[in-house]
Amino acid sequence: MDDEADIQKTAPKRGYEVIQGYLRTLDSSPGVYRMLDDQSRVLYVGKARNLKARVSSYSRPSAQHSRRITRMISDTASMMFLTTRTETEALLLEQNLIKQLKPKFNVLLRDDKSFPNILVTTGHDFPQIKKHRGAKTEKGAYYGPFASAGAVNRTLTQLQRVFLLRNCTDSMFESRTRPCLLFQIRRCSGPCTGEISKADYAESVADAQRFLSGKSTEMQARLADQMMAASEAMEFERAAALRDRIRALTQVQSVQGINPQGVEEADVVALHLEHGQACVQVFFIRSGQNWGNRDFYPRVGEDVEEAEVLEAFLGQFYDSKEPPRLLLLSHEIENADLMSEALTGKLGRKVEIAVPKRGEKAELIEGAARNARESLARRMAETATQAKLLRGVGEAFGLDGPPQRIEVYDNSHIMGTNAVGGMIVAGPEGYMKNQYRKYNIRGEDLVPGDDFGMMKEVLTRRFTRLLKEDPDREKGLWPDLLLIDGGAGQVSAVWEIMQEFGVEDIPMVGVAKGVDRDHGKEEFHRIGTRPFALQRNDPVLYFIQRLRDEAHRWAIGTHRAKRAKAQMANPLDEVPGVGAARKRALLQHFGSAKAVARANLADLKAVDGVSEALAERIYDFFHEKG
Repeated sequence: MDDEADIQKTAPKRGYEVIQGYLRTLDSSPGVYRMLDDQSRVLYVGKARNLKARVSSYSRPSAQHSRRITRMISDTASMMFLTTRTETEALLLEQNLIKQLKPKFNVLLRDDKSFPNILVTTGHDFPQIKKHRGAKTEKGAYYGPFASAGAVNRTLTQLQRVFLLRNCTDSMFESRTRPCLLFQIRRCSGPCTGEISKADYAESVADAQRFLSGKSTEMQARLADQMMAASEAMEFERAAALRDRIRALTQVQSVQGINPQGVEEADVVALHLEHGQACVQVFFIRSGQNWGNRDFYPRVGEDVEEAEVLEAFLGQFYDSKEPPRLLLLSHEIENADLMSEALTGKLGRKVEIAVPKRGEKAELIEGAARNARESLARRMAETATQAKLLRGVGEAFGLDGPPQRIEVYDNSHIMGTNAVGGMIVAGPEGYMKNQYRKYNIRGEDLVPGDDFGMMKEVLTRRFTRLLKEDPDREKGLWPDLLLIDGGAGQVSAVWEIMQEFGVEDIPMVGVAKGVDRDHGKEEFHRIGTRPFALQRNDPVLYFIQRLRDEAHRWAIGTHRAKRAKAQMANPLDEVPGVGAARKRALLQHFGSAKAVARANLADLKAVDGVSEALAERIYDFFHEKG
């Protein structure tokens, strides 16, 4: 009995008792709190206008908490606190910590990629129009965001037809001696070889910017007047060109679909919740034009409310993105004024948050909500199918259960050159593309074409990193199944690596083409068992084939990119101190990199922008290598 009492005294405290212990040290300051389990893993991050009052609400067993919050409280072994000056600061810090720590009980936005823009460059006599993603460091006018690369590419293609602006790089522009194919098919006005004057090109740039700024109607009217004038003057070729521009403008507008009349700039954000899953649909309205929509699937619990999901989504979504002046929401959020204040501070101008009930704005929300509902239904159907396939994989390969993370490996090379390895990942929600990895094969002692050696190198690097980053297998980074493109030899090579790292509990399967190397005759190899095959019409076989083909696509795409980069490599890129401008000057002076390498010191010094010191460095670089 005494032993049992001692055990109870020394047992770590958890739940309500732990939370109550913190109340004595807290005051009414705003701030952020973290709940941690007995392994110091963060369970939940929250904000509070009054820390003591908020934590007190978790300390009473009699309070009516949801099942999710009750489970979170029971798992809490410790807490951490950080006070802030204002509740707005607490909101921003909370969402930042959620994105970093990914707590188990928070609503989490998992897909948070940047969105592409259209950039019209400045600083050049003939500006370039192109797609841009990432930080806006390049000088020019940015238009966006667009929902996807596809939306940008479609718009750019149509704008090329209408305004004939160049999309080539400055270096390519400078090196042209005759117009490219785009000029021949009337997608570019050929400024590189003087086919259009600087003034006329500038007018085309201005027209493109007017269109991207939402002034397309007045532009079409002006083009129509010009077409009529050209026709009356019997300039039929010019009239036909203007007609084609008007048609292209109309096509851009038709592709955009909904173009609201009374909404100049807004993000339309609609949420649909069902069976513990959520879909948030976002429509981007800029310059009175619809620039596409995107769906997101934040991680939620079964008992969360719409207000909590939508507020968490907004905080995390706009943490790394510029908000518009207006947010149209499908549901009210608890802290709309606070969120508006936080986003206003981020944008530097007023951000309004509204939940429209009637009129055009309500119709926009209704359309976004319908998209969210339909997207979630499709995803739930796909997830159910995926779960069934994973169960089939578990049964086919004798696993303990359906695998939650399958890693598939493949290599690609040509006669051993530009060798790369690729890893793709699949799980209950399909391909996990943010987990894909590329491996440049580095082994200097490898025999060209040594597939076994390449696979060993890839797996060695993969498991070295896993053991370093997640030694306790708590972060969900360890695979439940390895699929290797190859037969018994590849499996044996991988098994040796696994034994060296002491991770012999991860099942692995080699997927080899059959005797005729046909789809449907794959043989599966495992250590210690005879090769076997699945029925030709087995859905699991088709699933494995798709995984193998995706790994092959990923590896060969990486290989081709590496090979293309190697083919386009310029020796001048390796010379210290030679940037884009000096490289262009050298190439214009000498004609080629080979001629630069053969040039004597006096000739190098004669190039504009090349100092005496740099000329000596270039000369030494090529002659030391030679």
